[in-house]
Amino acid sequence: MNPTEEARLREAFADAADGVTPGPVPLAAVVRSGRARHRRRTAGLAACCGLLVAALAVTAHRFVLPVQNPPAAAPAAPTASPPPAPPEAARPRIVRPGERVRAAPDVLLWLTAQGKHWSAPDGGENFRSVTDGNLDLASPGITHQAEGRARGVFHSGIYYGTKAPARVEIGNTTAALLELPGSPGWGVWYATTPSADPGVTLYDGAGRVLARLPGRATP
Repeated sequence: MNPTEEARLREAFADAADGVTPGPVPLAAVVRSGRARHRRRTAGLAACCGLLVAALAVTAHRFVLPVQNPPAAAPAAPTASPPPAPPEAARPRIVRPGERVRAAPDVLLWLTAQGKHWSAPDGGENFRSVTDGNLDLASPGITHQAEGRARGVFHSGIYYGTKAPARVEIGNTTAALLELPGSPGWGVWYATTPSADPGVTLYDGAGRVLARLPGRATP
């Protein structure tokens, strides 16, 4: 189509359009159609909101767990009490040969290489030998002598057969210990108690019983 023919066709369409009278606008129908579309839009939005709320509720129910108090801790199982430690060993007091020790108000005690010496109430002296062969110094043992005094009973004796720090108990009393220098393998113990015949026990430094006398021993 050339430009002249196109121009003629446009003029013919324009003349035809001028001869057409437009009808009245269907205003009521347009309003009704718009209200219907508005109601459908509102219902759709409400349905979408309902679905969204339901989805959020399901999600919250799924992921938000109720707060719970932590379970109470189970009581700890009772533990066995450790065994009591043995009493500390009484380290012997080292004395010079012949050195007098006040073992009781009226008793002096001293050691020599031959054995144990102690004074008597009448001023005399007593002696217990460690060299006469009556004591086996190679094996742990203990002797016991007891003498009544105005203030109780004076106990003393010889412990032997151990070079470790020893402890001697007479009844419920821990005795004092004396030794000569050089750890000769024996020493002297002494104590004062109300009773004349309690048992005597010799322990090593670890608290093990080395020797025991169940009752009063004779000199």
